[in-house]
Amino acid sequence: MNPGGLGFAMDRSPPRLLVALRRRDSVASTVDAFLPEVPWRFAAETEGADLASVEALLVGSVERELGDFRAETTPKLAFVQRAYTGLDGFPFERFPESVRIAGNVGGFAPFVAEHAVALALAAARSLRTSDRMVAEGRLRPPPPAISLVGTTALILGYGAIGTEIARRLAGFGVRRVGLNRNGRMAPELDAVYPAHRLEEALADADVVFDVRPLTRATRASIGADQLARMRLTAIYVNVGRAGTVDEAALFQHLSAHPTFRVALDVWWDEDYQAGTLGQRFPWTHLPNFVGTPHSAGAVPGAEEYSLRMAVENVRRFFAGETPRYLADRRDYVEPTGAPGSPVAPAGGTPASPSGPAARWR
Repeated sequence: MNPGGLGFAMDRSPPRLLVALRRRDSVASTVDAFLPEVPWRFAAETEGADLASVEALLVGSVERELGDFRAETTPKLAFVQRAYTGLDGFPFERFPESVRIAGNVGGFAPFVAEHAVALALAAARSLRTSDRMVAEGRLRPPPPAISLVGTTALILGYGAIGTEIARRLAGFGVRRVGLNRNGRMAPELDAVYPAHRLEEALADADVVFDVRPLTRATRASIGADQLARMRLTAIYVNVGRAGTVDEAALFQHLSAHPTFRVALDVWWDEDYQAGTLGQRFPWTHLPNFVGTPHSAGAVPGAEEYSLRMAVENVRRFFAGETPRYLADRRDYVEPTGAPGSPVAPAGGTPASPSGPAARWR
């Protein structure tokens, strides 16, 4: 057993890895399995001089798990691995430029992809309307429904989640198109657009899956003009970050075009401490809308799967390999010459997917 893990109380070896996650046996056993030779400790049980030996940090929420952490207490720190996916709202300014930071990209990909396809089908087949009809004992007329067979599905932000969505769409007879930064062809796709051709890509699609991270480039990148380019019978599904689309513009477009459909798992006002989501507009009053409470990854086994991926990336660091999914701080922080502000969602407050319930993504 790794003396830095479950047995750390018996062996006070200086930790090389600090795990800033809630203390659980499942976390300890996973770290032990991937890093049997690396001494480590839980952050909540480490202080003072023991921090001086820390080279890497595995963290969920910096604010919640590390509190008033100061980088000068860990002079050897060279790598930070986030246990969750997104880095919008991550406090980059609290770490020196020399410290490499990685998100857990793909940590929840299979589960989020499954949910995204479920949302698209629910919207296409008007399941909310169908459910009300059954509750009211109505058989006809049938609700307005469309089939995905023969349609074009566009996946915005084609990466780990996008690949899993494309795989699940393969059996539906769907033409699968992606959008990524450079337009380079990727697995599971029939065609790819570069990011600067977003509007052209939107006009080509019957179903749009938005799985992009919230960065300086993607924030509010879909507004009234972009929505106007979309087909009037299109379905827009967002399982990435709400801030990539203008909330007011999306609601207005949905209200004005009853054949347009929207399915959301992510929201502009998510209060994880209170367990509530705020809505500026009455989304659920519209029959062409379906929503879920940012729960795409909240299924048994998902958290364990995600943790293994994060710890595997930490293993790469300690093995002298280049960790995957290293962040470019310029994607999230304004280049002011001084520590900038993390990307904020459309509402204007810093995005904080690192809150208690945000562990799913």
